[in-house]
Amino acid sequence: MLIIGGIFIGALYLDDETSVKLNMEFDRQINGLKKEIALNRDSARYYRERREGIERGKADLEHMAREQFHMQRPTEDVFILVDGD
Repeated sequence: MLIIGGIFIGALYLDDETSVKLNMEFDRQINGLKKEIALNRDSARYYRERREGIERGKADLEHMAREQFHMQRPTEDVFILVDGD
């Protein structure tokens, strides 16, 4: 009985469709895809907020345009922060 159980477990371990190595690879792929989904959700939220800002009105649209093109009004001070990377 023990020998049959060992053979069965060995067959499962070595079988390509049920191997531990293959399952670990699938888990890595799943984790990578979950991270990609989270990143895409953040991007979607950012662009949704920008679209809503454009739809809200002229003041928001002007503000967004000035931010994107680094423009300023004569009464404004603009600071551009550069990431250290």
